[in-house]
Amino acid sequence: KKDLDEYLTRLEEAKKRDHRVLGKQLDLFSIYEEAGPGLVFWHPNGAIIRREIEEWVEKEHEKRGYQRIYTPHIMKADLWKISGHYDFYKENMFFVPVVEHDEEERLGNEEVPLTCEEIEKAHWYAVKPMNCPGHILIYKSQVRSYRDLPIRFFEFGTVHRYEKSGSLHGLLRVRGFTQDDGHIFCRPDQLKEEIQGVLDYVMELLTTFKFDYVINIGTKPEKYIGTDEAWEHATEALIDALKERGFEYNIVEGDGAFYGPKIDIAVLDAIGRKWDGPTIQVDFNLPERFDLTYVDKDGQKKRPVMVHRAIMGSIERFIGLLIEHYAGLFPAWLAPVQVAVIPVSEKFEEYADAVAKVLAGKGVRVEVLKEGRVGYRIRKSEVLKIPYMLVVGEKEVNSGTVSVRSKKKGDLGTMNLNEFVEMIV
Repeated sequence: KKDLDEYLTRLEEAKKRDHRVLGKQLDLFSIYEEAGPGLVFWHPNGAIIRREIEEWVEKEHEKRGYQRIYTPHIMKADLWKISGHYDFYKENMFFVPVVEHDEEERLGNEEVPLTCEEIEKAHWYAVKPMNCPGHILIYKSQVRSYRDLPIRFFEFGTVHRYEKSGSLHGLLRVRGFTQDDGHIFCRPDQLKEEIQGVLDYVMELLTTFKFDYVINIGTKPEKYIGTDEAWEHATEALIDALKERGFEYNIVEGDGAFYGPKIDIAVLDAIGRKWDGPTIQVDFNLPERFDLTYVDKDGQKKRPVMVHRAIMGSIERFIGLLIEHYAGLFPAWLAPVQVAVIPVSEKFEEYADAVAKVLAGKGVRVEVLKEGRVGYRIRKSEVLKIPYMLVVGEKEVNSGTVSVRSKKKGDLGTMNLNEFVEMIV
């Protein structure tokens, strides 16, 4: 009976937290079938949340010695044949033929259909499902010395994957998404320390957003590239890094990527559900396939090891998870509107505007709600889950104060405006 009650409570709680419902209620994002299933349009409110997270992530990367780069959205199919994605992942990729036509290139589409002859002559490009080949090409752009390593590249890389339409689910399973994607090129003797550095970053993320987690190690899958020896070495490096940091973990046989084993961290939300989150993958194979080298201290060319890692995973899924984790009530630093100022009648609107101007001057996202009766405005602030509500009337105007209500803590009483500004900043 106790387990059943808990299960039913969880189902009810999950309904309240559904990010698709809250996304509409809070005006965060849309997905339009006429534009294509699984493709996300971020509204202004959602864009603010995304921007705040991206800025936090970028600063954290800079602190950890990453260099930000940009790579193209489409690249020749031949590149994906070298990487192995063409053989192991092509059913999840989008391909486009590019035809040389009167010294110009054009994409084939329904309005200007390609002829059979044109298709035979076409150069095939792939919309990137991952960012690794682009990062590899930048590494290869110059001779690297052992003194240069480790090199840490980072990109907000937008990728597209052909997920089956039946598996698409709001922000949590989409066809177009952006990864906080990073690749580390290091010497074998630096590998464990680099993995531990990524783990430290992951723990900073989980602490900041107040998540619990479960750590899994995915081992060699049925279809893979590379030698068994390389796979064993890579798997041991992941296990050793976790053991030295004192983390508990589970082994999930056959769950690695086709090019290497991985650490997957499942994030637990506020009601105990597991979500795919950060991932760390060790790769001895792509450096071999792309003939990556560095010049060692003995003057000989050696192979670097490549670490693929995403701290959030994808920004879309991470925000979907956050919406459900917080039930739409974001911490003040993330909330699209942080403060609603509500004048109790028209004659106090001038003071409300002055309060808003002071807050905006301190970088606070503020909105003055003037439409409708006071009860309607208060209800609107509640529905939009704005963290702070400031009600102002005659008493507040005369004393230069604001009446403060916190969405989380309830009525905080009357405060001097400067006192409230200091608190929220």
